[in-house]
Amino acid sequence: MSRAKPKPSVDAVVIGRNEGARLAACLASLKGQVRRVVYVDSGSTDDSPLIARAAGAEVIDLDLTQPFTAARARNTGLKALKADPPDFVQFIDGDCELREGWVDRARHFMHDNLRAAVVCGRRRERHPDASVYNALIDAEWDTPVGEAKACGGDALMRYQAVNAVGGYRPDLIAGEEPELCLRLRARGWTVWRIEAEMTWHDAGITRFGQWWKRTERAGHAFAEGAARFSTPQAPHWQAETRRIWLWGIALPLVALLGSLLHPAALLLVLAYPAQVARLAGRMGWRAALFNTLGKFPEAVGALRFHARRLSRAEARLIEYR
Repeated sequence: MSRAKPKPSVDAVVIGRNEGARLAACLASLKGQVRRVVYVDSGSTDDSPLIARAAGAEVIDLDLTQPFTAARARNTGLKALKADPPDFVQFIDGDCELREGWVDRARHFMHDNLRAAVVCGRRRERHPDASVYNALIDAEWDTPVGEAKACGGDALMRYQAVNAVGGYRPDLIAGEEPELCLRLRARGWTVWRIEAEMTWHDAGITRFGQWWKRTERAGHAFAEGAARFSTPQAPHWQAETRRIWLWGIALPLVALLGSLLHPAALLLVLAYPAQVARLAGRMGWRAALFNTLGKFPEAVGALRFHARRLSRAEARLIEYR
């Protein structure tokens, strides 16, 4: 009598700092879905490490003598799995909860798609009605189903593939997942978004300043990705960066300088409400407004990247909460 073939093993790498109750909920959601959990703590001053140990997770304190990045934290967790490597690793942030049944759905997809290195599903905001910013983020997570170019911080990955390309690029303060996916796809692997509920996320953004900082970080990621990793064969965030330079820098600068010659140049700013109206038909008025307004903090982030690059200064995380 033949024995049933064991299910492919899945381990989880959780990263976080001062997540408290959210971390407890995250770890509870992993029970029964993964074999083991590695939690990498990035200098918490609350009880997060104690919470993780009580939940049965292996706790690793990130070396903070080097600048913190989420990529470094994820690599640290990945390295901890090396002695007894799993077939798959579920990466998840400490402010997220894994949905029931997600791992089985993702694992079955990987079994049927042997060139798939990454699979992600629908990440949803836990409290989309708490603020306009949370609602915008919830819509941001609703990406198209099918083969994709990149994933977010939560995803199930084939351990062999991620380990073979060296994991995440540790010096990136943002945009580390798309860059990893870029290298995986260059090796012939594929990235997928499937029609399945994957995680709850708790952004906790209730103030305009938080939204501004988060959007600024996105601009930094776009500019760095385009400058460092884009090639003619595999363009990376070139279109996003062009839009930042046009709407966030060039247009207001031309309007301002042009007004010194003739006040009519200020009429160029009417391009912004026109852009909002154009986008509203596709994404709704609220999203169109913030998409257009967001080009200004994105421009700040892009300029910040290039200033750092010229000065050769170390990258520092742009935090929004």
